[in-house]
Amino acid sequence: MTEALEAAGREAAERMIRQIAGELGLSPNQVRTVASLLDEGNTIPFIARYRKEVTGELDENQLRAIEERRAYLKGLEDRKAEVIRLIGEQEKLTPELEAAIRKAVKLQEVEDLYRPYRQKRKTRASVAKERGLEPLAQWLLAQPRQGDLQAEAAKYVDAEKSVNSADEAVQGAMDIIAETLADDPDIRRWVRKFTWDQGVLHSKAKAPEAESVYEMYYQYNEPVKRLPPHRVLAINRGEREEVLGVSIDVPSDRITAEIQRRIIRGPSVASRTLAAVTEDAYKRLIAPSIERELRGELTEKAEEHAIGIFSENLRNLLLQPPVKGRVVLGVDPAFRTGCKLAVVDETGKLLEVAVTYPTPPHNKKAEAETTFRRIIAQYGVQLIVIGNGTASRETEQFVVGVIKSLPERELQYLIVNEAGASVYSASKLAQEEFPNLDVSERSAVSIARRLQDPLAELVKIEPKAIGVGQYQHDVTQKALDESLSGVVESAVNHVGVDVNTASPSLLSYVSGINVTLARNIVKSREEIGKFSDRKQLQKVPRLGAKTFEQCVGFLRITDGGNPLDRTPIHPESYEVVDRLFRELGLERSAIGSEPLRDKLRELKAEETAAKLEVGVPTLRDIVDSLMRPGRDPRDELPPPIFHTDVLDIEDLKPGLELQGTVRNVVDFGAFVDIGIKNDGLVHISQLSDRFVKHPTEAVAVGDTVTVWVLSTDLKKGRVSLTMRQPG
Repeated sequence: MTEALEAAGREAAERMIRQIAGELGLSPNQVRTVASLLDEGNTIPFIARYRKEVTGELDENQLRAIEERRAYLKGLEDRKAEVIRLIGEQEKLTPELEAAIRKAVKLQEVEDLYRPYRQKRKTRASVAKERGLEPLAQWLLAQPRQGDLQAEAAKYVDAEKSVNSADEAVQGAMDIIAETLADDPDIRRWVRKFTWDQGVLHSKAKAPEAESVYEMYYQYNEPVKRLPPHRVLAINRGEREEVLGVSIDVPSDRITAEIQRRIIRGPSVASRTLAAVTEDAYKRLIAPSIERELRGELTEKAEEHAIGIFSENLRNLLLQPPVKGRVVLGVDPAFRTGCKLAVVDETGKLLEVAVTYPTPPHNKKAEAETTFRRIIAQYGVQLIVIGNGTASRETEQFVVGVIKSLPERELQYLIVNEAGASVYSASKLAQEEFPNLDVSERSAVSIARRLQDPLAELVKIEPKAIGVGQYQHDVTQKALDESLSGVVESAVNHVGVDVNTASPSLLSYVSGINVTLARNIVKSREEIGKFSDRKQLQKVPRLGAKTFEQCVGFLRITDGGNPLDRTPIHPESYEVVDRLFRELGLERSAIGSEPLRDKLRELKAEETAAKLEVGVPTLRDIVDSLMRPGRDPRDELPPPIFHTDVLDIEDLKPGLELQGTVRNVVDFGAFVDIGIKNDGLVHISQLSDRFVKHPTEAVAVGDTVTVWVLSTDLKKGRVSLTMRQPG
């Protein structure tokens, strides 16, 4: 028995591998290899970077797709086994039913097959069965050509069973048949597809006279299969807030006609009764159930799409180029409580915090200017960063005045999205980092640092609080958290981490390292001093051999004894590097030199890989790392746009050309920071002269773009922009 189960398990696993390979356009061997690597405890960043030979150079997206499909199919197989067991316990499992369950490729198919056998709460059909009316239902389904329905039904009248008349008996039998039809997997499959193809989602206002953000949905119709994800989530929210009523309209007469065609075989004494049953089965049982299923499917797809957009935006935001080597003054603007200031040096070290009151209701501008001028002069501030929250506009105008009063100093400013700064500043992490600062002072520090190194600072914030998505609060939070955590992990490992300066938050996203281990690394660093060699990490408590293998390639030691420790080259390849240097006739000390780069450029990858007994992909990565040791991939991106003067919405005229930074990308377009209080919107139709199916094809968060003003709405503070050059 055990051997049979093991064989069945192996067969199911192999079937999964073939299915995933077919779906993703990969070879079964690639999927099999990735599954094995994952089962051995390897992380996706590690596999993508250091196991390219065995996977055929699959990237992170492909690896995650394999991981996700594998998890789904494992869950599907588990559910199949559970359903087979449950039906078997009822002694109703036939070989044909078991085969159908095992062949199902979707969870919905399994649930449809199980539906007739699922234990239900008390229903009209179950009550009728308790009253002994199942034989009458079978008589009706047999569709006799002769006989009398009332006479047949009269046989089941029984006061003790609460069947007081022939009509009650017929109704009970009809209830049994209606539930049977509603549970039929073939009927449900057909109705589901028909409703998807022909259904129209209709929304209407519960209080038409009330104003709300959902006004466009007060009387709205759109075919179900054409509903875009953002509209699904918007309508769902309107329904949840009890502003909208929502339904799916579909030609019900065509559905009942099809169900009748399937069950009514011709004229019989039961024909009229069965026709009435189909009407009842569809309207009372099938339609509400299918509508729930389709609304659920629409929501699931919309959430998946929204999470995908949020994830892509987040990755682009995290990989924004750091602004290095500048002393920064961070400003958290406010009215009543004043603007909190935080000065950080080139390394992000906090130098001073202060508070000024240049905005209403205090308007202490002269006093605030004195404070600003002193801080700028004392610390050599080169850049002022202002959060985009409350009083941002008024603070910006004040800062521009200060900059103009210091013409001898090269001073610029930037408005940054402060989303998540308040979340971080009230967190336990911020309290541990700055125990003597209040919440708003910590927020000012976060605003300053997120410009110096966006990745290092933003990892301290719960990803979904960063605010670069759409409807992130309307999606399944568990799925959102998992996806965003994967994005942060990918970004951190793509860039690499300086093990001697990284915070526990940053370290916890490194491949193989959890929160506890991240704290242990920092604690060891504080106790023994800086790590001078990657091997020393093996002495960190709870950092075992497998974890060391997974994390060490992503951890950098910039000023240690081994120059390879500041590259992404994994220690398992150090011997390969030594053989390469011998082949080139150079020493390790040549790393970073022009003679080494010249020789590496002339290298023939396949020929050299064969000599060194290493895979070509690994050799390519080694050569790239040696060509640019210590490279930060973010440095290749354009820096943010800095300002020296303020721009008002009143200054904007149609046709005006501006430079801007993409702040957020959503389904209907992109929001661009052009230096005014609110970001301007480039609608999807204005992103390019060519057809753009989705905005992510044309722009990404952080892109520097040229835009032209289309129109302004001074009352609502809205600006419409275009990236299509006028004329």
